[in-house]
Amino acid sequence: MNLRNNRPITICIVAFALITFFQSSYLTSQTHGPDAAPGQGLWRMDPDYPIQYQVPEINQIESKLESVLDYLEKKSPIRWIDLDTKKPIESDNVGIEHPGLEYGLFSLISYQWGVTYAGMLQAAEITGDSRYLDYVKVRLETIEKITNHYLEIDLDKRPRRYLGKRLITPHNLDQCGAMTAALIKAKQAGIGQQLEELINPSMQFIRTQQKRLTDGTLARDRPLPDSLWLDDLYMSVPALAQMGKATGDQSYFDDACRQLIQMTDRMFVPELELYRHGWVKEMNPHPTFPWGRANGWTIMAATELLSVLPKQHSKYDIILSIYRQHIQGIVKYQGINGFWHQLLDRPETYAETSATAMFVFSIARGINEGWLDAAAFGPTTVLGWNALQTQIGKNGEVYGTCVGTGMGWDPAFYAYRPVSEHAAHGYGPVILAASEMIKLLETLADTVTYHDSAVHFGETPSW
Repeated sequence: MNLRNNRPITICIVAFALITFFQSSYLTSQTHGPDAAPGQGLWRMDPDYPIQYQVPEINQIESKLESVLDYLEKKSPIRWIDLDTKKPIESDNVGIEHPGLEYGLFSLISYQWGVTYAGMLQAAEITGDSRYLDYVKVRLETIEKITNHYLEIDLDKRPRRYLGKRLITPHNLDQCGAMTAALIKAKQAGIGQQLEELINPSMQFIRTQQKRLTDGTLARDRPLPDSLWLDDLYMSVPALAQMGKATGDQSYFDDACRQLIQMTDRMFVPELELYRHGWVKEMNPHPTFPWGRANGWTIMAATELLSVLPKQHSKYDIILSIYRQHIQGIVKYQGINGFWHQLLDRPETYAETSATAMFVFSIARGINEGWLDAAAFGPTTVLGWNALQTQIGKNGEVYGTCVGTGMGWDPAFYAYRPVSEHAAHGYGPVILAASEMIKLLETLADTVTYHDSAVHFGETPSW
């Protein structure tokens, strides 16, 4: 075609070319603001991330961790009272028949606070800051003192409620499992004089008194007969594992492995690579609701077990395989903003803090221990922590944690559970996640970078 004879077409072509050129030049100049170098590619434009998308600084994590410690110091104080009169007393007041503590915002003996004590002990070890150890020491030695007082009093003369009662006369795993694991760790850290007086009754309950199915799997008759709760893996396995480490008795490791393997046989859903929350012997089929925190309890139990299980144990490779397969499923369901959701496979449910913290801790520990490839899983932990730290308030309160939850058989039950900064379940996991991330970033400081617009773990080429 002769363009000289088609001036209108020629003009249109030239105009289109000029518009395209100037539009491209404008976009390039706007890539990183008015000072951007000419010709800078559009691929370098800053995405509109809703959270920080960078490698976090260790001092930033430490600052968040310290704020949580300060908050918990204020909200879980030690104030002695006479349980009969409710009046304040001195801790060494002689002649008080029923001494106790005034209740604060958080209970000093609970499965949630067992996780918190374990987190504080880990934070002390990793950061070298003795304030975390002091937090545990003051509270556990107070519990020890009160409990020893009541052990010397006849059962019928003890008050109906007193600090330590749940540990020396437990009635379910919630009352003793996580606390016992923390007590064993505390004893190994040099805390207390007679913590075995609290440890031994709880261990006896876990081993011989808690209901079990015929194959030895720990069970409950709530909400229905012969129910398995995924949560119970954390309420038993860490205590059994720590007792195995402390005593060298192989049977504790055997029982811990049995619980994880047999729960997995019944409750792991292969197509999701996640666990259902509940299982009932007479129910068929079993509805599948992969509740976030229950999966969190499970991966933390596996993490705790692997951390102390001798590699020559006959079930070590099976436990490691269970851990790795669950991690694969967990990573698959991480939300685009770094959080995991209340129901993991339903992103329309809310982002939940305690589960997110549990996953960040467990994956970071896996990298630190060499169970997971840092290049493949490190960015997940960074994204998760960057999300998690947005839920730590300026005073150290932790937001977005689901309150205590039973077992349900429909999605609405889980999707609409309330959240509260007073839900104690969030604090221990956040402390564990923060301290494990500090260790991760210290250990891999030379290999973790923000490179080529993404977070990478490993050596990156220069170009």
